[in-house]
Amino acid sequence: MHRSTMSRSRRALLAAAVVTATAAVPLTGGPAGAAPLAGTDPTGDRQQQYAAAAAEYGVPESVLLGVSYLESRWDTHAGTPSTSGGYGPLHLTDAANVASLTPGHVHQGEDPRGDTSRPLTVAAPRGADPSAAPASAALQTLQAAAALTGADAAALRTDPAANIRGGAALLASYQKQLGGAVGAKTDPGTWYGAVARYSGADTEETASAFADEVYDQIRAGASRRTDDGHQVTLAARQVTARADTVHRLGLRKSQRPDEVECPARLGCEWIPAPYEQYGPGAGDYGNHDLANRPAQQKIEYIVIHDTEGYYGPSVGLVQQADYLGWHYTLRSVDGHVAQHVRTKDVGWQAGNWYVNAKSIGIEHEGFAGHGTWYTEAMYRASAKLVRYLALKLDIPLDRQHIIGHDNVPGTVASTVAGMHWDPGPYWDWSHYFDLLKAPFRTTGTKRTGLVTIDPDLTVNRPAFVGCNQQPPGVPDPVPPAEPCPLRGSSAVVLHSAPSNDAPLVNDLGLRPDGSPDTMYISDHGARASAGQTYAVAEVRGDWTAIWYLGQKAWFHNPASSPTAKWATGFVVTPKPGKPTIPVYGRAYPEQAAYPAGVPYQTISPLQYTLAAGQRYAVGDVLPSEYYQASTFDGSAPGDWTVIRGDLRYVQIQFGHRIMYVNLDDVLLLPSAVGAPR
Repeated sequence: MHRSTMSRSRRALLAAAVVTATAAVPLTGGPAGAAPLAGTDPTGDRQQQYAAAAAEYGVPESVLLGVSYLESRWDTHAGTPSTSGGYGPLHLTDAANVASLTPGHVHQGEDPRGDTSRPLTVAAPRGADPSAAPASAALQTLQAAAALTGADAAALRTDPAANIRGGAALLASYQKQLGGAVGAKTDPGTWYGAVARYSGADTEETASAFADEVYDQIRAGASRRTDDGHQVTLAARQVTARADTVHRLGLRKSQRPDEVECPARLGCEWIPAPYEQYGPGAGDYGNHDLANRPAQQKIEYIVIHDTEGYYGPSVGLVQQADYLGWHYTLRSVDGHVAQHVRTKDVGWQAGNWYVNAKSIGIEHEGFAGHGTWYTEAMYRASAKLVRYLALKLDIPLDRQHIIGHDNVPGTVASTVAGMHWDPGPYWDWSHYFDLLKAPFRTTGTKRTGLVTIDPDLTVNRPAFVGCNQQPPGVPDPVPPAEPCPLRGSSAVVLHSAPSNDAPLVNDLGLRPDGSPDTMYISDHGARASAGQTYAVAEVRGDWTAIWYLGQKAWFHNPASSPTAKWATGFVVTPKPGKPTIPVYGRAYPEQAAYPAGVPYQTISPLQYTLAAGQRYAVGDVLPSEYYQASTFDGSAPGDWTVIRGDLRYVQIQFGHRIMYVNLDDVLLLPSAVGAPR
C-alpha cells in the first residue's frame, strides 16, 4: 500500500509498535544494506559450507538445506535484510534492524475507496497492537546464533558460511530442547519439531505449514545457482516426517472459524475488520462494504500489496472502523495468514472503486522501497492462497488478473499521480507464478506481435536509487538519491530510444511537462514488469520497442540473454477514421443505465490517448459496471446493487498499469495481424 508521501506521526506510531516488542535487542552493525560481504571467501564452495555446518552441529544435511531453501532459496541477498529483518541463506533475524527501518502505510487524507460518489478520507491510525507479531525471540535469532557459534553479528549478517553455521547451530539447539537425537546421520524425519520451531511461528498451524513445505522440498529435491554464483543441490529423498513432534512446542491454536477462506495445510486465522458505523451520518462507516460476490458481481482481480509496515501494526490498522479494510495479511517471517474481510465483500484497498468492487486485496508484510527482500516462506504461503482463491472464484492465473497494486489505474486524471506502486520492483513475479503453477510460457514468434516480459533476475539488476529514503514528491525526486543495493528485479527499464544512454520514457500522469521518468525506486512510469504482455512496435537488433503510454518504449532484449518472450494473443487499435481514442481508469456504464436517485458516475478519460497506428495487448473484454454502496444500512437509492450498462470495455496493458478502452472505439485483432515484420 505504498504512498509517495506520509506523515511523520504515522512513521513514529508504526516504528514504536515494533520497538515495543524488540527494545531489549541492541542495534549492532551499520545501516541496512551498507555492510560489505566481510569474511566471504569468493572461492569457497557453498555446497561444502552446508555440509561442514551440518557435520559440525549434528544436523542432517538435507534438513539444513531444506530449511535454508524455504527461507531464502539459498541466496545471500548481498548481506541485506528481508522484509522481516532476516539475513543470509538461513534468514537469521535481527529485530533491532527491523525497528530501525522506517515504516509507512496509507497516507492520512487519502481515499482508498476510490469512489468519486462517496469520497473517503481515512482517519489517523489510533494505535496498533504489536501482540499480533511473533514472539520477540523469533525476530532476534541472529543474536541467539551468535551466542551459540561465537561469531559476531556482522559476520552472521554478511558472511554466508558464518550464517549457515548459525542456522545449523539454532536447529541443533531446538532439536535438543525438544529431546530429539542430534547427529548428521539421524533420521531427518525426527527433526520436524525443530524445523517447525525454526519458522518463528506463534501458531501450531503455521509452524506445521512451514515444516510441511520443508519436507516437501526434501522429497522433491532442488538445484539452482545462488545470487552470488554458487551451484547448490538438495538431492531428493524419501522421508517420513514426525509431524506429531510439533505439539511439543506449546504453540497456540489459530482462531479459524467457518469464516476463514483458506486452503488446507496453510496457517490461517480470522482477525475480522470491523463493519461499523462510527459517526452520525449514514456514510460514517467502515472499513469495507458488504456485497454478495461472485453471485452479484464477478471477481476479476487479485491485487498483491505490501503493507509498508510490519505485520502486527498493520493488523492493528485493519481493525479500525474509520481506517480501511483489505481481505488478507501475510506475515514475512513464517508465511502466517490472517483474513479480515470475507471474499464476498468489498475491501477498501486499491484506491479505485471499480477495481475494489471486482477484486480481493492481499497485503504482504514488507516494503517496496527499502531494498529489502520478500521471504520464500511468504511467497509460498501467498501462492497457495492465491491459487486457492483463483480456482474457487474462476480468476485466470495470469498477469492481467493477478496484479500488483502498482498495476491499478487512477480513477480519473487527477488521481493518477497519487496511485500506489507496491509491491515494487523487487517482487519476483516470475518465481511467484512458478509457485502458482502458472509459469510464463508462451507460444509466440517474432511474427506474432506480442512480448511477455520475463527477465533473468540473476543478471537483471537495474541501478535504482532512493531505497530506504523519504519518497520524493512528483515530479522531481529529492536529492541526494543514494544507490539501492544491486539485486535482481522483475522490472525492465524502458528508454525513449534503443540505447542505454537514451532518456527514459515519459509518463504524463507523473510528469505532465513531458520530462523523462527517473531511476528513483518509486518512479515506476518507465518500467515493464515480469509477466506483463505488450504489443511490439519495432525491433532493432538487440532492442525491442513496445507501445507504452502512447509512445514507443525500448528495452534491451538480446537473443543471447532475452528479457522477454515472444507471445501471441489479441490487440486493440483505433477503428479507421479515429485519429485518437480516450483511455479510462474504470469501466463505468453510460448515464442511461443508472436508475432514478443514483448519481451518475461520469465516464471521465485519463490524460493519455491511444493514437491510430498504435496497438495494445488485450487482457479481457468486460461489461460496464458500477457497484452502488454509499450508506451503512443500504438506505440510499439503489444501494448494494450492481448497475450495468450496454457499454463494454477492453482491458489493455497500456503502461505499467492496466487501463480500459471502449470496445466501440477499437478493432479487436489477433496479434499477428498487422504486427511489425
